[in-house]
Amino acid sequence: MNKLLPSAALAVADIPSNATIMAGGFGLCGIPENLILAIRDLGVNGLTFISNNAGVDDFGLGILLRTRQVKKMISSYVGENKEFERQYMSGELEVELCPQGTLAERIRAGGAGIPAFFTATGYGTIVATGKDTRWFDGRPYVMERSLYADYAIVKAWRADKEGNLQYRATARNFNPMMASAARVTIAEVEELVDHIDPDNVHTPGIFVQRLIVGAHYEKRIEKRTVLAAGKE
Repeated sequence: MNKLLPSAALAVADIPSNATIMAGGFGLCGIPENLILAIRDLGVNGLTFISNNAGVDDFGLGILLRTRQVKKMISSYVGENKEFERQYMSGELEVELCPQGTLAERIRAGGAGIPAFFTATGYGTIVATGKDTRWFDGRPYVMERSLYADYAIVKAWRADKEGNLQYRATARNFNPMMASAARVTIAEVEELVDHIDPDNVHTPGIFVQRLIVGAHYEKRIEKRTVLAAGKE
């Protein structure tokens, strides 16, 4: 099966309006930049995105928020996006905030076929509202449902033609678990190679249905901080 497609536009062409999509990365690191732009150009709307963050106003998922293509965000950190704040406060955007570790485990559980699990995080707070709570070994826990999406868009460093993926550094956050927790996983990579040593495969190709080589990467930094001259 040839998973390699010539463009991001072809890779996302069948994503319908109202789909649920996982988008990998941590902050602006390791995000599927080309696939996000392709979804913007596709013009679908009513989308639910599951992502650690919502990007910034003009980059990452912030691009899709600006074009009003996102109906709901399931995220753990959204503090860098003013358009996100504006839409949420005006009632235009539905938001489900989730503790970061819990979000990661909900995605991992979805990929592992586990429908729900119990965690101590969030007990006694608004996070636990309406959820089943139980005591184990003298400690209270909250039941969290796993997450599974129609599509996952992920970014890796390298891939082979079978779709085996290798990530670099921070980009290994959220991308691998999302790749296993969707009906269709679309991966974009910086390099296509003939072979990846099995010890370096982070996502086996069995989880990847479509693959593209990204045309361009900005790799932005959310908040660039530099040291003033003469200071240590």
